[in-house]
Amino acid sequence: MRDVYAGLSTGYAQRRRPDPRIAERIEAALGTARTVVNVGAGAGSYEPPGRRVLAVDPSPSMLAQRPAGAAPAVRASAEALPVADDAADAALAVLTVHHWPDAGAGLAELRRIAPRQVVLTWDPDVMARFWLIADHLPGIAAAEAGLATVDRVVAGLSTPGGSVTVETVPVPADCTDGFLGAYWNRPECYLAPDRRAAISAFARLPATAVRDAMRRLSDDLAGGRWDARHGQLRGLASIDLGYRLVTATRGAPPAPP
Repeated sequence: MRDVYAGLSTGYAQRRRPDPRIAERIEAALGTARTVVNVGAGAGSYEPPGRRVLAVDPSPSMLAQRPAGAAPAVRASAEALPVADDAADAALAVLTVHHWPDAGAGLAELRRIAPRQVVLTWDPDVMARFWLIADHLPGIAAAEAGLATVDRVVAGLSTPGGSVTVETVPVPADCTDGFLGAYWNRPECYLAPDRRAAISAFARLPATAVRDAMRRLSDDLAGGRWDARHGQLRGLASIDLGYRLVTATRGAPPAPP
């Protein structure tokens, strides 16, 4: 299994620290689940304390960043989880489904291993209005067009007799998890290469496009144009950038004939 995440993983443990407010939403979505399989676990963000957790990730470079004392982890892909049917109370996937080569197969695996599934993803229509994308990097929206975002996740987790809910997850102004939208009111942060290195959306674009966009952003900040257009954001406590928490429960199997 080739480590396709090696180029994306540098600095994840430092820059992708779980935000406590987002973690609280995930904890609530997990409900009473005592056992959780965290699929696409990476460095271990959002693994719930006080529950038995098994982490699964295909990338050795990501797994190597897991801290001492983290939940046990195995190297495997979402599409072929080494877990028995109904082995856990809940399956968790946080900002990872868009990386899966076959999202449909991976979501089916989440349904197979647990009666409850919790997935954090995003709505690309809302995300496309984010100033970073709309003003500087529209290529991100184009690159995300084929990814497994909220509609595909909902479809992949829906079962006859089951239920699916979708909740908005606002991004706090001081978000500690450095994903794409984390610095919406701290635009200077996007100019830092180490912060961009922990954001997969940048890695999917040509380096020249990113470099040109960051030069324009730097010029806009220096010339006061960014604050003239978006300065009101600096005073907000949180914003909806399209991040969505999908919680599904699997329907009961049909009765035998």
